[in-house]
Amino acid sequence: MTQKPLMLQVRNLRKTFTLHGRGGVQLPVFNDISFEVSAGECVALIGSSGSGKSTLLRSLYANYLPSAGEILVKHHGEWVDIASVEARTKLEIRRETIGYVSQFLRVIPRISSIDLISEVAIAGGMSSEIAIEVSSALLRRLNLPEHLWNVPPATFSGGEQQRVNIAMGLVRPYPILLLDEPTASLDASNRESAIELILEAKSRGAAIIAICHDETARDRFADRLFDVSQFKAAA
Repeated sequence: MTQKPLMLQVRNLRKTFTLHGRGGVQLPVFNDISFEVSAGECVALIGSSGSGKSTLLRSLYANYLPSAGEILVKHHGEWVDIASVEARTKLEIRRETIGYVSQFLRVIPRISSIDLISEVAIAGGMSSEIAIEVSSALLRRLNLPEHLWNVPPATFSGGEQQRVNIAMGLVRPYPILLLDEPTASLDASNRESAIELILEAKSRGAAIIAICHDETARDRFADRLFDVSQFKAAA
């Protein structure tokens, strides 16, 4: 059996928040986390509430700077530590290598759903025409009514906003995908559509790290579990 290439390596990662407004109080989150993810593999982060799953996922996207350790990402065939690169390279990695599906929709007011999604594809080098086609196909598969495509999603329901989030994260064939509760707020039919898209991303070789409390959905796309609780840092 051919060994699939590694796409992400986390080495001895530690995160402690410093509350500067509280006299520099230290809030340790996790300590000495190490794991790897290969192309076409999905690792699901599990653990009790407060164990640091979301903090870890945001660290992998470089929203949080780790206190120690490395986050090595295979970017253009080279290993890059996203935790220590300059801002320009970090943005390039996010644009071209790492896709992120958040459970929260943060968008610019007055920008339509179809434009939000297609702009992600265009930023990755897709032509405007193809970007609109791909975005439309995704929204159809995710069952977002067509009359909402040209409407800004800020006023959408939670489930509708989540489908826009999923489309934004999957509109490009990112080599690495970070999924934060991708099936949250979705009914059974739309959850199935989201799972199918995630499985297709795995099939094309995406390395996926996911937080998913929906065990039924998680069992469908996760290859193995990684328990963040066992790395809980002592207060």
